[in-house]
Amino acid sequence: MAELAKAAEPFRFYTRLHLTELTGLRAANLVQLVRLLKSVPGGSIYYHTHRFLQQHQYLSPEPPNDFAYWVREILGEEELGERLASIDIIQYSTIRSLRERIIETIEEYLDEHPEAKMRFTREGGELHFKKSVSFILPTDHISYNLREFVEILKRITIDSIYFHIFEARLRLEKKTNDFSNWIENAVGNRELALSIAHLDPYVYTLEDLRRTITDLIEREIR
Repeated sequence: MAELAKAAEPFRFYTRLHLTELTGLRAANLVQLVRLLKSVPGGSIYYHTHRFLQQHQYLSPEPPNDFAYWVREILGEEELGERLASIDIIQYSTIRSLRERIIETIEEYLDEHPEAKMRFTREGGELHFKKSVSFILPTDHISYNLREFVEILKRITIDSIYFHIFEARLRLEKKTNDFSNWIENAVGNRELALSIAHLDPYVYTLEDLRRTITDLIEREIR
C-alpha cells in the first residue's frame, strides 16, 4: 500500500449538539409570515428549512420546507406552496440569501394574488417559529492524510458529517463543505475536492452521503 503524502494541515473532526427553541412568534396569514421572515433569527430560517434532516437523519431525503408545507396544507395556497417547495436550498451559501429568496417568492405571489393577504388560518393552525441552536464540539479524531481521513469518516457519527457538510457551509457561511476545503487546500487534490463539493447532499440520507464520499476517496487512494 503506497504511502500518502502528509497534508499541510491536519483535519480535526467536529460534531454538533443542537437544541430547538420556541421564539414565541407565530404567523396566521401570509402578510404576518413575510413580516416575521424578515426579522426572525437566522437560526429560525435554518430550522424550518433543515428540520427534516436534523430529526430524521437515517430516512429518505427530500427534506420538506416547513414554510411550503404550512402555506399549502394549512393556508390552502397550493401554488405558492409549490413555489416555496421548489427553492433549491443547495444553491444558497448563506442563510441571508436563502431568507431573501423565500421572502421574494411570497411577496411576488402576493402581488399577483392580493386577495391572499386576507386569508387567515383557522385558530390553532398558526405557524410557530422555532430556531435551532447548535453547540459545536471537537472530537478526538484527527487525520493527517486521505487514508486516515477516510478510515475516520467510516466511523464518525452522522452528527459530525452533518456539521461538516451542511452546517459549516450554510450557517457558518463557508464557500464549500469542510471536507472539500481541506482536501483542496491542505491535501492539494482539487479534482477530488470538487467531486465531493459537486454532490447534492440534500438528495442523500446521511449514511448514503458517508458511503458516497468514502467511495470517492477510496477510488482516489487505491
